[in-house]
Amino acid sequence: MRPAAPVLSFIAAVGAATALLFSTAASAAPSCEVDRPVRFSGLNWESNLVLAGIERFIVEHGYGCKTAVEIGETLAMLAALQRGDVDITPEVWPGQIEVAWDKAIKSGRVQGVGHVFDAGEGWYIPRYTQERHPELKSAADLARFSELFTDPEEPSKGRIYGCPAGWSCDILNTNLFKALKLEEKYTMFAPGSGAAQKAAIVSAYKRKRDIVFYYWTPTALVGSLDLVKLELPPFDAAAYTCLTDPNCADPVATEFKSNRAVTGMNTDFARAAPQLTEFFTKLTVPGPVIDDTLGWLETEQAEPEEAALYFLRKYPEVWKKWVPEDVATRVQAKL
Repeated sequence: MRPAAPVLSFIAAVGAATALLFSTAASAAPSCEVDRPVRFSGLNWESNLVLAGIERFIVEHGYGCKTAVEIGETLAMLAALQRGDVDITPEVWPGQIEVAWDKAIKSGRVQGVGHVFDAGEGWYIPRYTQERHPELKSAADLARFSELFTDPEEPSKGRIYGCPAGWSCDILNTNLFKALKLEEKYTMFAPGSGAAQKAAIVSAYKRKRDIVFYYWTPTALVGSLDLVKLELPPFDAAAYTCLTDPNCADPVATEFKSNRAVTGMNTDFARAAPQLTEFFTKLTVPGPVIDDTLGWLETEQAEPEEAALYFLRKYPEVWKKWVPEDVATRVQAKL
């Protein structure tokens, strides 16, 4: 027996009202857990700035918070995170700043959550350099090839392009430079910024000039150029810890530590914002996805905020795992 038309109309009306109720609930303006902007560390390299853009978009449109970003170097921003001047550092490499990070964690004012991605570091030469000089395989071999990498400011020595000035990796690279006993043969040149370092590498590569330099992954540059990572002695934890210490008295060469990048959070903020803490704890980006996003940034000569939108639009199956369904609905609506 078919229900009467009025009954069908009533059922349809109830269904429509229910759907509207759920739709309204999903799209309703959320209430942020804190009554001030969520403050992010803007560390000056590509992956961190793209991550900050992704996270700020989700926090603003999914959780209803205002956000702000403070630009600075790694150790300065770690100090700011401990003081509570910033709440979130999107990308912390604990292994690179081992001594300072352990101290911050032990203070109880900072915590590392999640597993953003796996990061790495190394000294690189272009593949065409190694093809010209196949015996150049390790960082220790550099002592015999200083004339290939002439320092234009000190022609009697070679130049290694190290960590940009002020970055925490400067300590590690300087100690490794000493450990390899390259001081008489080379200068360890600190570019004025990450952009200056990248420009010098790309310029040399385009001209097929020999260059040796420090760089890290994941980055668009390492992915887009054909490079060879110079060999170092097998990883030794004690030696590496000393390399990260500015007061290391007797540095010993060792392979760079593979870094499990985490999200740094101010502990008081984490307690005040449990929903946001859950989001940052779940946040993880597969290697191929971050490589593709950074590659797009490089190819399109885009801004980090644009790359953040590229990621959010292309990889909803990744970021929707980080957040509840209602948050994902609000974020998707803004895309």
